[in-house]
Amino acid sequence: MRINLLVFHCLLTFCCQAQSWRIEKAELVCAQPPFNSCHASTLLEAPNGQLLFAWFGGTAEGKDDVSIWFCRYAKGKYSAPVKLADGFINDSLRYPTWNPVLFRERFSKNIYLFYKVGPNPREWWGMYIRSNNEGKTWSKPIRLPANILGPIKNKPFQLANGDILFPSSTEAENGRWQVHIEKTDPHLEKFTLIPVDSSSLFAVIQPSIVHHANGQLQLLCRSKQGAVASAWSADQGRSWTQWQKTSLPNPNSGTDAIALMHSTKQDQSLIVYNPDLPGREWWEGRTKLRVALSADGLHWQDIAVLEDQQTGEYSYPSVIQTRDRKVHINYTYDRKNIKHVVLVKNDVLANK
Repeated sequence: MRINLLVFHCLLTFCCQAQSWRIEKAELVCAQPPFNSCHASTLLEAPNGQLLFAWFGGTAEGKDDVSIWFCRYAKGKYSAPVKLADGFINDSLRYPTWNPVLFRERFSKNIYLFYKVGPNPREWWGMYIRSNNEGKTWSKPIRLPANILGPIKNKPFQLANGDILFPSSTEAENGRWQVHIEKTDPHLEKFTLIPVDSSSLFAVIQPSIVHHANGQLQLLCRSKQGAVASAWSADQGRSWTQWQKTSLPNPNSGTDAIALMHSTKQDQSLIVYNPDLPGREWWEGRTKLRVALSADGLHWQDIAVLEDQQTGEYSYPSVIQTRDRKVHINYTYDRKNIKHVVLVKNDVLANK
């Protein structure tokens, strides 16, 4: 009876949490998109409070005209998107760009935009540009070392000592998917590759790093196993446990997750994910998009529905929590635009 009461208490707590969240804003980023197709967005809060957005766009994913686009959100308005990077190698050779990731380094305050260039995800390489003025101007493109891809889809995590963990992964020609961590110093000069359960049968890519209140780090990943996969580190990312399934389904689609900031010490994580079970093809599971909370990183409860469509693609979310504790999410809106959603907890509104 005691166990049943405990389960009931947990369910009641999560139901209350779900009711305490609401969507404050949901709008498209581009009024008139200057491309036919776009995907894989990322966002960052700049020190001045503005939001920075980036994504790739062009004729279609994988076409050589696909470039990295950028805009900012300030005073309730989005700036017109501008092209920040492309895949020109020389006058006669151009490759598509892929998966931008925005990141602000804590000590230098530099903002980095990581991205990939190459004919496909099996042959691409890592690139970045850097800004020291909150994204107003950017450096020339810099290529990462030959065996370093950079953060594949989701944002890096910076440790207390300044070291940065890039959540990365590879997609081999034989179909093998594997996650690894690329550890670097704050200046991006020295790199160490850290494997994650490399002998596992799990096929996983595109990890997010979540920092828990007890100091543990958790990876949450897209997988081919029908569920969001998880691995843990108790030593600041130097080693990782074996993969295990969480309670969340995954139709072979990207997710993103964060640890929430609270006025209390309560440990809580938030994830944005596609809830459909795997279909015959990967795109069949990307018509719905939800937000869920967890107290342990493994068992999750939905708190918001972002999309509930019959057709189309609503996928590849990126999520942050800004200094005012609001949750900002952007994601691919049917490959035609990028959508920006603001999720607010009622106690945040009460404290304004």
